[in-house]
Amino acid sequence: MGKRRQGITRRQVIAGFFAILGLFMLITYVPPALSGDSQVSRIALAVPQPIIAFPTAWSLTITGIIMLIAGGLGLSNRVHRWADGLLWTSAVLLFPAILIWAAAGKQTNATVMLSESLRLGTPLALGALAGIWAERSGIINIAIEGMMLMGAAFGFAIFVFTGQIWIGVLGAVVIGGVMALLHGLLSISFRTDQIISGTVVNILAIGITGYLRRQYIVTEGGGRVTLSSLSTMIADAGFPDLARSLDSIPVLGTIIFGGKPIFFAMLLLVITTHIVLFMTRWGLRTRAVGENPKAADTVGIAVNRMRYINLFISGCIAGLGGAWFSIETVGNFDDGMTAGKGFIALAAMIFGKWMPFGAFGGAMLFGFAEALGTRFQILQVQVLGGPVPVQFLQVIPYVLTMIVLAGLIGRAVGPAAVGKPYEKQ
Repeated sequence: MGKRRQGITRRQVIAGFFAILGLFMLITYVPPALSGDSQVSRIALAVPQPIIAFPTAWSLTITGIIMLIAGGLGLSNRVHRWADGLLWTSAVLLFPAILIWAAAGKQTNATVMLSESLRLGTPLALGALAGIWAERSGIINIAIEGMMLMGAAFGFAIFVFTGQIWIGVLGAVVIGGVMALLHGLLSISFRTDQIISGTVVNILAIGITGYLRRQYIVTEGGGRVTLSSLSTMIADAGFPDLARSLDSIPVLGTIIFGGKPIFFAMLLLVITTHIVLFMTRWGLRTRAVGENPKAADTVGIAVNRMRYINLFISGCIAGLGGAWFSIETVGNFDDGMTAGKGFIALAAMIFGKWMPFGAFGGAMLFGFAEALGTRFQILQVQVLGGPVPVQFLQVIPYVLTMIVLAGLIGRAVGPAAVGKPYEKQ
């Protein structure tokens, strides 16, 4: 019997990426480094100090050497004890290397960029948590996009008519839960295919929010509070800074404690979700319903009721993510303003392998990708003799989503019963 042929492993694919990247960096930056290139990249770690000046050519040359060695060891069939450590080191060095390259001859602020990454990752983390609550109980929730869009529209509309921000946020949470119940009615009670059900909710959300904006927010709502003055109104009467006293802490204060309430709510929900799912009876039952509903039913767990409740919680969290767009960030509502973030949130959930902290990490990775595109525009990064097109920078998060979904993260298997309707025998 012939020897079974082994294919290329995911570890070798990652190692190959770093080997090619390291070789490219060496070819590009070794000549200027040896010729005494004096160009530096100034990276600020706080406002206004300290600022660290990195010799651009030498910094990227050293990084390239580390990546090339890590890639070479990772590609070899023989597993070297240093390979994994160097691959992780290369992954960590990739982010400062990008900043040093982008800031060549200029100055940028790493602290502000990290803070921006956390801010932009907030709705993605909320969407990923919404997906975890639903899918851990066995319901595929691709309707997160629609729930977030409805939360953004109705939360903003309620705020316009009442003038009370917290009522607007509460309205966003409630409407997200209502849309989740609609998804549950179709997929749990009527046993409709859950992908189709979620798609219906997304399409419905696009139509309803567009009608709401044209007929009420812009016309009747504008009679009380003009849209042009709404951002000022939010700044004057809106969200207080929950951690004002901690904002002055060097570096960490700017990154974490300069956020707004929905950002802090997201952090709290990450911790709460982990505790509830893995340290409580409710979480045990939720996971049982998502893995083996028949066995759960046998021991007296009401499977469909558990799924309804968890799906409602999922919708409420997604609605809160919608409020981030229209109330906490923009101070306005535009058609389709969620711009596919609900689907990227699902990618973050898969990246985190249906674990709250893993999903949070995935969301922050996508947030960093979006912040990086903005930073490139500010620094006017030049590639091939011209600035990087804005359209290219805008697609960075979506390209990263495809890479993640292509399986670069390793084997990611969801709950066994996800997507399967359950009918009590």
